[in-house]
Amino acid sequence: MAVSNNLIAILNFIALMCSIPIISAGIWLAAKQDNQCINWLRFPVIFIGIIFFLVTLSGFVGAYWNKQGLLAFFLFSMAFLIVTLIILLVLAFVVARPSGSYDVQGRGYKDYRLSGYSDWLRNHVTNSDNWNSIRDCISDSKVCPKLNQKYASAEQFYAAHLSPIQSGCCKPLTVCGYQYMNPTTWVNPMNPVSDADCSIWNNEPNQLCYNCDSCKAGLLGNVRKEWKKANVIVIIAVVVLIWVYLIACCAYKNAQTEDLFSRYKQGWT
Repeated sequence: MAVSNNLIAILNFIALMCSIPIISAGIWLAAKQDNQCINWLRFPVIFIGIIFFLVTLSGFVGAYWNKQGLLAFFLFSMAFLIVTLIILLVLAFVVARPSGSYDVQGRGYKDYRLSGYSDWLRNHVTNSDNWNSIRDCISDSKVCPKLNQKYASAEQFYAAHLSPIQSGCCKPLTVCGYQYMNPTTWVNPMNPVSDADCSIWNNEPNQLCYNCDSCKAGLLGNVRKEWKKANVIVIIAVVVLIWVYLIACCAYKNAQTEDLFSRYKQGWT
């Protein structure tokens, strides 16, 4: 096997390893409680990671057994997948950049407003066609009842660093002025007309603020937070893959040159 093919095989093995963190990031995202409630957000990263794995595997086989057709397929497919991942990262950055969170004085947690997120996220995740099933999924997850077991007093709860879903769905907005009884029971709002969500809050365990805009905002806050973490892994993998691809292109070109020279030499002799 030519030296260039040896190099391509090594590079493909590195690229093969790069597909593992991409798949792992996708599995981590799919396993998150909020993403389980948004089916179409669960599997894109896993799917792309598996495709990367198969493509780089074909490149490794092509290099090891000197299959020029497989190598050409690998280089073409890898270029397409790298461009696809870059587009996905750019879109994720653009749509997830705005944040609907804001600080609340005297609280460890933040409150969330739906208008703070991008139109694309609001229209595709929390529209009326999707929200009923998402709301039921969040309710069934028992994320709110678990707070009653964790926080015994108002002081503990007010100092808690709640997740966006916990803050948006499990309690009323702070501006409403509800009096704390326990994490999921609040009474006597002082400012019931300060926000439309104030009148939607309900102490019933299957109601709470699941119909509130703040709950939708909290869901988007969780999605945004988790995708930003996953994006870091994907960015690192893409940078490595680009370098691997560029070196592999040079090695493939050298391999073709060596093969052409070898044939010319055999024909000459």
